[in-house]
Order: sequence, then C-alpha cells, then structure tokens
Amino acid sequence: MSRNGPRPARISRVMQRVTMKVVTKDTSASSSGSFPGSRMLRTHQSPMASQRPALRCDPMNATPPEPPTDATPASSLDGLRFALGTLTVLPVRVARWDRAAARVGMACAPVAGLVVGGAAAVVAWFLGVLGVGPLLAAVLVVAVPVVLSRGLHLDGLADVADALGSGRPADEALRIMKRSDIGPFGVVTLLFALGAQVAALAETGGGAPAAALVAGLVSRAALTWACRVSGPPSARPTGLGAGVARVVPVPAVVAALGGTVVVVAAAGALSGGVAGALAACCAVGLGLSAAEGLLWHCRRRFGGVTGDVLGAAAEVAGTTALVTLAVARG
Repeated sequence: MSRNGPRPARISRVMQRVTMKVVTKDTSASSSGSFPGSRMLRTHQSPMASQRPALRCDPMNATPPEPPTDATPASSLDGLRFALGTLTVLPVRVARWDRAAARVGMACAPVAGLVVGGAAAVVAWFLGVLGVGPLLAAVLVVAVPVVLSRGLHLDGLADVADALGSGRPADEALRIMKRSDIGPFGVVTLLFALGAQVAALAETGGGAPAAALVAGLVSRAALTWACRVSGPPSARPTGLGAGVARVVPVPAVVAALGGTVVVVAAAGALSGGVAGALAACCAVGLGLSAAEGLLWHCRRRFGGVTGDVLGAAAEVAGTTALVTLAVARG
C-alpha cells in the first residue's frame, strides 16, 4: 500500500481520465468534420450533392409541365428575323422560334427570296457588263442562291429524291430522308436540277438578271404557299416541318403572293416589256403549280411534309420558273 492508496486503484483512475479525454477529443473532431478522412470527403463529394433534390412524389401522379404556347403575337420584325435567319446565311439573330414567329416568318419568305434573287440579279448584271459568256455566267449566277441559302434547299431536294426513290413504306422512307448521306437518286436529281437551272438561265441571255430575280422570288413564295393553313400537315411530330406546317393564314398568303406577282411582273416588264411581264407571271403560276404537285405527292407518300420536302418544293418552283422564262424567251 502506498501513501495515496492502493496502486491498482490509482492506475484505474488515471486510465478513466485518459479515456475521457480521448472520447471528448474524438467527439469534437467528429462534430467539426476534422476526423481522419473528412478533408478527403469534403474535397471529393458525390456528384449528386450539388444537384437539386428529387421530387418527393410519385412520378406517375406528377403533373407534366405545360408545353410552351404561342399566344403572344409575333411582330413583323420577329417574322423578318425568322425568315432571313432560317432561309439565308445573313447574320440575323432569330429572337423567337415558336409557331407565332413561324406564322409571320413564312409569310415573309418572299422577302428572303427578294434578297437572294436580288443578289443573283446583281451578279448576272455585273457579269454581263464584263462580257462573260452566257454559260459561264449562268453557272456563277446559279451558285449565288446556293451559297446564300447554305445549299439548304438543294439538300432537301436530294433527301426527298432518295426517300421517294427508295420505294419503302412511309416510316422507312422518312428515316432515309433524315439520313445525312446522299444516295444515287439524290445525286441524279441534283444533276438534273442544277443542269436545268444553268441551261435555262443561259437561254435567257440579256434577261438573266430578271430571270434570276424571278426564280428567287418564286422559290421562296412556294414556301409561303406550302405553309398555308389549308396545306399539307407535318409528317413528323417534331422538326422544322412540324414548326411551320399550316401556320400561314389565308390573308397573309394572298398578300405575299400578290406582292410577289407585282415585283415579278415589274422585273419582267423592265426586261422584255409586256411580253416579259406576262412570261414572269406565267413563271409564278407554273412554279407554284409544280411545287404543289410535289407537296401533294409527298403528302400521299409520307403523310405530310418535312423541312426537306419544303426545301425540295422551293427548288422545284424556282427551276420551273427559270425553264418557263427560257421557253418564253426563245
């Protein structure tokens, strides 16, 4: 026995104090997040930690979000931006992509045609001043709308040709149309279309500037006609065709086509007098008729239209207009 009591009792009291200190230190470290490995956990958190918590409800009974509406009317500026930003390469910022903007934008499609056709007409006039031969000049002039439209309509023409030429059912044909490659039907169709445009434009001779302007206007006016409210529906629930099909009201169609006829007749009159004006008006009628024939066939074949079908209709209308002017000129 020692002076401070039995030795085993002293050892027991010392061990209790040490144990209490260790437990207190571990508890405070755990509460402050400084326990071993806590820095690693704070640094490497789960990727799900920064995400919003999931809805605490049955997904089957959850109310889906309402689809966006186009109740807000689009202004004329919204429509012009839509038309120029969609149908040309001009650096125009498209502010709205809803059906309200598409309604005004597709009604303004002839304005985009006036820009593209006007540029082609200026090039044709300039090449005529330089004395460039008609065939070479025609090739260069035909290239202008291709560049200014990114080749968008020609791509649609090739895709539609591949889909129609496949002979497959509608669903499979639509899948073929959506593919990014081009098949033999598309290649042959592009060769015929571009060849017809170059040959027809070369035949117009001194009337090439007016013919280029008329073709640009007629091709884009065909888009307005194709997107009328009584026109063909969309073949797909999504895509450009679904956004613009059946959006243009009848008064807007009448105004757009009427303005197109006035400008086309004026261009034809400046180039060939009364006969030129009549030929230009005939080009409008025949071009739109050819486009309507393609739209009717695609509606019967695919159940409606797509963005590719609309582009093909524009090319068919423009090519028919050029051929009409060439025949009238000859």
